[in-house]
Amino acid sequence: MTLIRYNDFLPRFFDDNFTKDFDQLFSLNNAPAKSFTPAVNVKEEKDSYQIEVAVPGMKKEDFKVVVDHDLLMISAKQEDKKEDKKDDGKYTRREFRYHSFERSFRLPKNEVNGDKIKARYEDGILYLDLPKREEAREKPTRLIEIA
Repeated sequence: MTLIRYNDFLPRFFDDNFTKDFDQLFSLNNAPAKSFTPAVNVKEEKDSYQIEVAVPGMKKEDFKVVVDHDLLMISAKQEDKKEDKKDDGKYTRREFRYHSFERSFRLPKNEVNGDKIKARYEDGILYLDLPKREEAREKPTRLIEIA
């Protein structure tokens, strides 16, 4: 393995400017584009499935959660606007940024009670509770008497 020290302007210029994404290179404030796939945790409990989606900085109004047959779809859209105006009302700077994502999950067939799914957004995490149908819940061990 070779270590390279950047002393020259030209190599640093190419590394700093041509290894970035196209959107990041030409954005107004040179910040990365806000298109992302959030981290998701899925847990199976005795009576339900729990989904946690890490999406800090959003509001609960930004989310849309839809169940269509055995498909759960989670999406969010957020728009940021920044404006700097002069006293005469003309813009000196105006920026728009849009954040969005979409995730889909195939639910186990006939296991989740879609009518009782609950969602809440707290401290940057979207929590979904997907209760299992009664017939899909784990039954306790039962001793069967032999006649």
